[in-house]
Amino acid sequence: MESRPELRHTGVVKSDPTTADTRGDAALAGAGTAHGATTPGAATHEGDTRTAVVDMLLQQGPVTASEVGRALGLSAAGVRRHLDALIEAGEAREVSHRHRASRGRGRPAKRFQITAQGRRRLGHAYDDLAGAALRQLREVGGDAAITEFARRRVDTIVDRVAPADGPRDIARAADEVADAFNDAGFAASTRPVGHGVQICQHHCPVSHVAEEFPELCDAEREALTEILGTHVQQLATIANGDVACTTHVPLVSPPDPAEPEPTARDR
Repeated sequence: MESRPELRHTGVVKSDPTTADTRGDAALAGAGTAHGATTPGAATHEGDTRTAVVDMLLQQGPVTASEVGRALGLSAAGVRRHLDALIEAGEAREVSHRHRASRGRGRPAKRFQITAQGRRRLGHAYDDLAGAALRQLREVGGDAAITEFARRRVDTIVDRVAPADGPRDIARAADEVADAFNDAGFAASTRPVGHGVQICQHHCPVSHVAEEFPELCDAEREALTEILGTHVQQLATIANGDVACTTHVPLVSPPDPAEPEPTARDR
């Protein structure tokens, strides 16, 4: 028999209480804060909400459940449901970090981050085919052929980025590099760190292939060095099991033209 809404004497339709606990899952707010990071849009479906949670673990992890709830507008129960499902599927894992303010005291805050299996669902199609093709290329052309292929690949990604025009232009070029990699599916962003900037790739579509062919990572570092006009340092790579590919770019301030060059006596 078809159920009908119950009408009270006020004429207000009484809502079904079984749907009340899902309202928070539909209110998604922006989660990305760094340059180039994507922001999950509002979603009403369970799958869209799960995707938004995964995106936040990918781009900002490790994060706490409360941070996920605040960013996506989810109730504590809603966050827990999604995290439990991801952990059960092996796509997320729990890590513990103590609050900095506690100085070693108090309960460790539970944080969550995406796993290698979770990354695998985000776009590692044709990994086996790509690996087989590169192995065949190495047999035919040797290591030099792999190096050339890797460089042509990254050049295609950053071909629209104008090289930095001096030290004051490095930050601009780094942002454009992150945009280019973001468009290529790397979930890239930049963040200022001390006297430099870090280019972070929170996802790598070729990480499994790069485990066997590190030339892919080497080519990216070489291309960034040329575009930015300064030495860059790869601090971490997903191919080596890190949470993100992180490249440090020093921002060297040019000398003040009004300041005289130091003399031999000054030295």
